[in-house]
Amino acid sequence: MKQIAEAISSVLETAKQETKAPLLAGVETLIWTENMLAALDNGVKGGKWFSLIDKVYSETTLWLAWEQVQANKGGAGIDQISIERFEANAGNYLQELHEALKEGTYEPQAVKRVYIPKAGGKRRPLGIPVVKDRIVQTAIKLVIEPIFENEFLESSYGFRPMRGCKDALREVDNLLKAGYIWVVDADLKSYFDTIPHKELMRQLESKISDGKLLDLIESYLKQDIVDGLERWTPETGTPQGAVLSPLLANIYLHPLDQMFNEEGYQSVRYADDFVILCKSQEEAETALVKVQEWVKEFRLELHPDKTHLGNCSQKGEGFEFLGYRFEAGRRFVRKKSLMSFRDKVRAKTKRSRSGSLKEIIKDLNPLLKGWFGYFKHAHRNTFKTNDGFVRRRLRALILRRNKKKGWGKNINAHRNYPNAYFAKLELFTSHEAWVVACQSR
Repeated sequence: MKQIAEAISSVLETAKQETKAPLLAGVETLIWTENMLAALDNGVKGGKWFSLIDKVYSETTLWLAWEQVQANKGGAGIDQISIERFEANAGNYLQELHEALKEGTYEPQAVKRVYIPKAGGKRRPLGIPVVKDRIVQTAIKLVIEPIFENEFLESSYGFRPMRGCKDALREVDNLLKAGYIWVVDADLKSYFDTIPHKELMRQLESKISDGKLLDLIESYLKQDIVDGLERWTPETGTPQGAVLSPLLANIYLHPLDQMFNEEGYQSVRYADDFVILCKSQEEAETALVKVQEWVKEFRLELHPDKTHLGNCSQKGEGFEFLGYRFEAGRRFVRKKSLMSFRDKVRAKTKRSRSGSLKEIIKDLNPLLKGWFGYFKHAHRNTFKTNDGFVRRRLRALILRRNKKKGWGKNINAHRNYPNAYFAKLELFTSHEAWVVACQSR
């Protein structure tokens, strides 16, 4: 096992140095045979792939999967085995996984349910599988992802190698500028929780004929979920937080992309969030009907309050997509995204927080820079307003330390601690970054 790990590290390091291609390209050469790679381009006999489970339980694949899981970190599952604890005995654990998967005796453990905060005080449920299950799911993903990536269309951007939110937003912007201003903004209600298992397995079976691998994937769909003292087996959905979940979600929505493509619609999809861009109201109305029919056929549901149609060149008829709001020829930060950002700033600038002001600003800057990096194409007024909010929070903190009343909004606080004061402490300001970005275009 140690020799395999060293060989893998050497190959991947060479791949990083010799190419700018995604790491997946280096991984494929370690897992897939030359004949398999050629079949991706030339087509596989019968359109289905056989004998894949041996690629999953291969010691090489498991080591690659472990390296990815280790890099992604994450908490321990219900068995309380952390990344650090697994690392201390990785060789033995991976050997046990290899043997159990090869013999067909491996069984997934239950998923621990946790909740993360959402804007507006709501919570999003996530599942934390045990480290071993994360490794096996990653191994499966490494083996089957190239098969489905070879089929996925250009209109799909979510959770795919070398593609992301910014690419999807760029395509939306290009289509709007090209005159596709009538937009169907669709939202699938609780998509990840409602994907029908049987229908999903049928789509997997359309490309994979390895029964052992299909059974293993299905066992992950039926993993028990543990939430405190409660335990149940889900009848639908793929748990958010599972390694395989994003790929399976894309596989199930691939026929939707195909439908759009066959009908000649311009669409942009990021996981379960998608928009259809049209040049006329009539075309948009027809597209919405097509979506409704498809959703019903595939046993999903559109969110009634979050699905709408409109001419986004008109004020009040815009749409929201990936954190932005597109309306009247401009991009704005959507209100929920703005609220989420300000909540994070509040958490880092509590008036009771300890540490020097310089340390607090140093901790705050990565958040401010990351937010600007994503939202730098928003309307310019957003940046000055946000910068003012951040400085008010810091002024309120200073006043509290000096045992003075105030929320950082009064004229004296501004006079005593002007913008230049925070500039000397190297506080990042999005407006200045926006001005620099505009000058460099």
